[in-house]
Amino acid sequence: MSKPTSQDMLAVSQSAVAMAKAAGAKEASARAYRVRDVSLEWRDGKAEKITESTTRGVTVALYVDGRYASISTSDLRPDALKSFITDGVALTKNLAPDPFRGLPDPELYKGQADANLQLEDPKYLAVTADNARKMAKEMEEAARSVKGASSILSVSSSFSTNLVEQWMVASNGFTGSTRATGFWPSAYISVKDADGRRPEDGASAGSRMYGELPAAAEIGRLAATRALSRLGSKKGESAAMTLAIDNRVAGRLVSYLNQALSASSIQQKRSFFEGKLGQQVLSEKISVMDDPHVPKGFGSRKYDMEGIAAKARPIFENGVLKNYYVDTYYGRKLKMAPTSGSASNLSWKLGDKNLEQLLSDMKDGVLVTGFIGGNSNSGTGDFSLGMLGFRVRNGAIAEPVSEMNISGNHLEFWKKIAAIGNDPFPYSSLRTPTLVFENVSVAGA
Repeated sequence: MSKPTSQDMLAVSQSAVAMAKAAGAKEASARAYRVRDVSLEWRDGKAEKITESTTRGVTVALYVDGRYASISTSDLRPDALKSFITDGVALTKNLAPDPFRGLPDPELYKGQADANLQLEDPKYLAVTADNARKMAKEMEEAARSVKGASSILSVSSSFSTNLVEQWMVASNGFTGSTRATGFWPSAYISVKDADGRRPEDGASAGSRMYGELPAAAEIGRLAATRALSRLGSKKGESAAMTLAIDNRVAGRLVSYLNQALSASSIQQKRSFFEGKLGQQVLSEKISVMDDPHVPKGFGSRKYDMEGIAAKARPIFENGVLKNYYVDTYYGRKLKMAPTSGSASNLSWKLGDKNLEQLLSDMKDGVLVTGFIGGNSNSGTGDFSLGMLGFRVRNGAIAEPVSEMNISGNHLEFWKKIAAIGNDPFPYSSLRTPTLVFENVSVAGA
């Protein structure tokens, strides 16, 4: 069987919608996809696992007699697809009616940005298993070359790539397609402490373009340096203190805000932001835009999962909540205009200082470089997180600390922001900068 082309996969989406309509669906949409994943795992001097896979399929949304169902299959043969969708429509007729289900207003499809988002590396297929092996090996060799490497117990490195293609068709006039690539190297190191513990840490990177990745040796050295810096870690003291949250881990905190911003959470009474649109909910220092048009961004898109044209919107302005993430279904339930059901890229109003300068200003406190376990309640805003990092004394990094805990409520915690860095984390769509919080209750020794 010949390899399906892009036109073939677009035809699958178009056929699926036509089949659904012919079977009795009032409306339908179909999203066909093809994903190629390649990964190599390297551990202590040799390749441990190499995988390559290509998956394809289609997901069809059915709107039948006021009822809704979403069905998926990887069998794209025309006869099999027709039978699958016909059965799906028949089964949907047995579900409970839901008057809020339906495709978006076609007007929402209009206004897609006319811009090259640069999401696909045209040389993707030129990156071979040999490239992956070389990068993984270089990361390990660099890690084992750093000062103090005799304490290293194990080095695990990996390199993965993917090509994601999607085609979407809706019966009320939408057609779209996307192609995006990603390249992800990482290295993780375990070391032996004098007391027998085995601290771990690592480093990773990501890029849409293979040629824009940092050098493998740089990743390996950074991973080893981070792991070795954990040696001698002890529990810090309990106190109300200043915390600087490193940009690579601050996204953990921001993800809790995003969960509470979804219209589904609002409608289901599971959000601490419910009823707070237009109110000051965070520090006035925080201004964040949702920007789907960042070139090469990991959340960049021209339209969302429903086909709604992606547009930049303020989420917080000087701490004031400006928008929720509203999809069509929950928008109708809440009587809110749809924006988009999920975040794209976050663009922060940045400060003018880097991490070193922020630590110098804070004088005394803790630099948080990792969170361990914990939980956050989207309904109440209460959270509790284990953390590790480094004590900061006289504005400089001092001894490593661990087994500490912070807890509180997001609606109070985020008003304690003292400073925002100029260093957005480049390997995430959240793009969080270093965040400094004052007067945080920390539980330790």
